Amino acid sequence: MAAARTPAPGPDGPDSDGPAAPGLGPEVESAIERFARYLELERGRSRHTVRAYRSDLAAMLAGLGGLADLDLAHLRRRLGEAHRAGAARSTLARRAAAVRTFTAWAVRAGLLATDPGARLSSPPAKPALPEVVRADQAAAVLDAAVSGAAEEDPEALRDLALLEVLYATGIRVGEACGLDLDSVDDSQRTLRVLGKGNRERTVVFGVPAARALDRWRAVGRPVLAGPHSPPALFLGVRGGRIDPRVARTVVHRAMTAVPGAPDIGPHGFRHAAATHLLHGGADLRYVQELLGHATLSTTQLYTHVTVDRLKVVHDQAHPRA
Repeated sequence: MAAARTPAPGPDGPDSDGPAAPGLGPEVESAIERFARYLELERGRSRHTVRAYRSDLAAMLAGLGGLADLDLAHLRRRLGEAHRAGAARSTLARRAAAVRTFTAWAVRAGLLATDPGARLSSPPAKPALPEVVRADQAAAVLDAAVSGAAEEDPEALRDLALLEVLYATGIRVGEACGLDLDSVDDSQRTLRVLGKGNRERTVVFGVPAARALDRWRAVGRPVLAGPHSPPALFLGVRGGRIDPRVARTVVHRAMTAVPGAPDIGPHGFRHAAATHLLHGGADLRYVQELLGHATLSTTQLYTHVTVDRLKVVHDQAHPRA
């Protein structure tokens, strides 16, 4: 199959796949096709996923005379060649994962006596963080949303409330869309949020978000709500619970209204909330709780933009600074 003999460039660009791979032997090509059918028919993987596996396996197994020649040295050599050719860490990690899945299956299918992929490691992909939004840019985005809601259009009021909540609390877009009316405690200015793993947490919000929520619930929401509307805090134009895709569009549209502001989505607003809290002196443990991270190491990813502040603190406090 031509597509298997010549793998398509990966998502990292045409140079990320490394040097041109030799062709596949008939036995290897047949095994890849059997594995592809297994993924699609037994594991229910999408055609896009199966195509990606084919491409990665064609790159990793190229040059083999047969499956009997497949060993750990060959796999490491193919990864090394791709690395020297400038492949991204994510490409190397993806290919290693693909071949580990393949070799484990091949052992179960009786095509391999041992599993050479079980000992194959690769550099973990660096987690990608969205572009940093400055505090003044975030303020400009929210000020523009306030102006847009001045006429008290229901959608504009909802969008303003959603933006204020996302920035004030740093909650995920899915968490925001899952909020109900009784999730809000006005007296304490808190939200009860159901996060990943059905873990519930409480997050706080400030006066601007409280003001926007009040206007939305009093003026905007009753216009969009119908007799069969759920008790969702944020509604779509048809009266149902707002869809995360709509929420993402709201954020992107709001960012484009401010010249010079980066085009980010809700995760970018979440990142901004964490970063600006840390810049303002918030304790890392507090930010961890606010964001709903299971481990502190995840929250520490956000400190990459606060190095200058950390240096100042170190110079001021450390006895050997």
